[in-house]
Amino acid sequence: MNFLVTGGAGFIGSHVCERLLHDGHSVWALDELNDFYDPQLKRANIRAIQALAKPFEFFQGDLCDAAAVNGLFGSVKFDQVIHLAARAGVRPSLAQPALYQRVNVEGTVNLLEAARQHGVKKVTLASSSSVYGVNAKMPFSESDPIFTPVSPYAASKLACEALGHTYHYVYQMDVAMVRFFTVYGPRQRPDLAIHKFTRLIEDGQPIPVFGDGSTARDHTHVNDIVAGVMACTQREFGYEIFNLGESQTVKLSALIALIENALGKKAIIDRQPLQPGDVPVTFADISKAQKFLGYNPQVKVEKGIPLFVDWFRKNRQ
Repeated sequence: MNFLVTGGAGFIGSHVCERLLHDGHSVWALDELNDFYDPQLKRANIRAIQALAKPFEFFQGDLCDAAAVNGLFGSVKFDQVIHLAARAGVRPSLAQPALYQRVNVEGTVNLLEAARQHGVKKVTLASSSSVYGVNAKMPFSESDPIFTPVSPYAASKLACEALGHTYHYVYQMDVAMVRFFTVYGPRQRPDLAIHKFTRLIEDGQPIPVFGDGSTARDHTHVNDIVAGVMACTQREFGYEIFNLGESQTVKLSALIALIENALGKKAIIDRQPLQPGDVPVTFADISKAQKFLGYNPQVKVEKGIPLFVDWFRKNRQ
């Protein structure tokens, strides 16, 4: 099949492209290569995919350019779309809320409209655990009410979920929404905690720790995320939302200890106050994904952190 992967040069997107190619599909990747983090890292991801010598094409473009998006759909007959492109991150969204709404919401509208106009009936859309906000019920279930986002990023992802349902309801598009829970692994963005902490501890620099270390996240290895995304492409759902997490919470203090152990170095802690938009815990109920997708995460964080540190040391520029 012919797949379009938006955000295909990024962390998760590059892994998805590789998996699709490995499974025998043809892949077109669309990515803006913006400077949210070093574009050279994204270009390196693209080179790694191109080195596989599989049917792969890369297009640099902006999802907010509706004409360009529509032109891409007009030039290639796509069977499915995997929409991963977005402005990411809770804290940066507080500084640029309008940008996050434009890219994430308007960009998603442009993508869905192009898919509709060109007869693409199946789309997998990336959402985020951030849509749950400060959720008192744990673990987080897809049936929980999600009308209390606490950051512009979360609000933009909530809007994308609503748009996905709209295009299913009005145009009978098959839409799978996947809520990612704190993804890590090779190629992780350098601004994210595991990558940042690893780099700073390795260099003997202080790491910024927001709060007392009791906040907790459901850290999910990118291999497991990719497996869940692939399962979404292989079935029809109408419209469904799936949590993709490890279903295991790890306190920030315990995460730092795992990184310290893998590096063989102690962290220098720079204690800072909790940040607006942060939530105290994320914890995925994955029973729905297990039932409908056969989702079965394999990489526990105790294994995944040493694997990440090994990748970091081998690939550091």
